[in-house]
Parts: sequence; C-alpha cells; structure tokens
Amino acid sequence: MTLLKLRFQTPDTWTTPVLADFNHFLQDHAAAEKKASGMAVSMFSHYPDKPQLVEAMINLALEEMNHFRQVIKLMHERGVFQAADKKDPYINQLRQLIRRGSDLYLLDRLLIAGIIEARGCERFGLVAKALPEGPLQTFYKLITESEARHHLLFTELALKYFPEKTVHARLDQLLDQEAKIVEILPFRAALH
Repeated sequence: MTLLKLRFQTPDTWTTPVLADFNHFLQDHAAAEKKASGMAVSMFSHYPDKPQLVEAMINLALEEMNHFRQVIKLMHERGVFQAADKKDPYINQLRQLIRRGSDLYLLDRLLIAGIIEARGCERFGLVAKALPEGPLQTFYKLITESEARHHLLFTELALKYFPEKTVHARLDQLLDQEAKIVEILPFRAALH
C-alpha cells in the first residue's frame, strides 16, 4: 500500500512558528510521542484476541517510547524540560469521528491512527526541510521515515481485519473530514 494521500497539504509557512519557538515544539513533540506510545498500549490491551495487532502495537509502543526518550534528550541538551500535557484540538476533533460498535470502533481507531501518523510524517518532513543541516535535521528526517512506516502499519492492520472495500470507503470519508479539521487550525509551535 502506498502512502495515504492527505487531502490538505500543510504549507511550508507552517514551520515559521515552529522554528520561532523550537523549544516549545520539542515539548509538544515529546508529548505526542508519549501519547502515541500510550495509544499503542491501549490498543494491545483492548484487543488481546488479535495477535497480529497485539504484536504490532507492542513494537509500536516501544518505538514511540524510544522516540520520546530521544526528544527528551534533545530537550535536556537545550535546557528544556517537559511541559504539562495539553489537550490537542486536532486529535480531539478526530476522536469525535470514531463510531460506536466494536467493529466500527476498531476500524475507525486504526484508520484515524494511520491518518494522524500520516499528518505527523508530512509535518516532521517539513521541519526536517526547514532546519539547517546537522544532527537535528538528521533526527527529523529519521522521525519522518518512522512516521511513514507507522501510518502504513495502521492501514495494513485495518486491511487484515476488514474487507478492502470497507476500509477504503471509510478511509475516504475520514480523509475528507481530517482535511476540514486541519485546514482551519491555527499554525503554532506544535505538531498539530
């Protein structure tokens, strides 16, 4: 499967507030990695009867926690510490799209997680492009590649548990709705 085609392309100017307050962006990035690890733990805890999902989410939780550790290290090198977790308006609006009913809920959770990872891939790529050459740019290039793998993982898992036609139809709807959400959010020194 190829990369998800997001329906709204973040403009390069999104990086202006990010670079203007990069320490705050790092704090937000760390929080996002921590929450992503927690989401993976939640997924394998809720679906113990799906061994492929369990194994994939265990690996993802560990990888996301490793990214969290790496971002924390970057922050500490800059004399920056974790900030209190804040609600992410983008994530909260996407969560409202999750339907009830066990199969619908699982499908939507997988597809929305994939979309979130695809958006992260796009935006980390913009950060990598905007940063000067050096270790920080290299780090964000690697994070971009990782996010690309993650979003593919979620769509591949959806295709293991649901018919292809069902997955693509719902993904199409969710991509349209995600574009409407992200298009109106203000640019700030945060991933979303």
